[in-house]
Amino acid sequence: MKVRNVVLSSALAISFFAGGVTVARAVDPFRHPNLAAAQNFIDQAIGSVSAAQHANEFDMDGHAARAKELLKQAREEVKMAAGAANRNRH
Repeated sequence: MKVRNVVLSSALAISFFAGGVTVARAVDPFRHPNLAAAQNFIDQAIGSVSAAQHANEFDMDGHAARAKELLKQAREEVKMAAGAANRNRH
């Protein structure tokens, strides 16, 4: 049981780190700090849902997978919002 917790914690930490790398490439935190923060929270939420799936052995009737899909769409929308702000900046 203890080994499982270590593995899950490690997987969660890696997903948070990977999410941070994604945010850095997608939204410039210096130009758009609020959008970058939002994208970071989305990435953390995806990691948390993944951890919940692992802890519950993926038995959530597809709802967790759908939540992750919607979060990924939200992450892309935030990225597009930053792009729109860049284009519309006067």
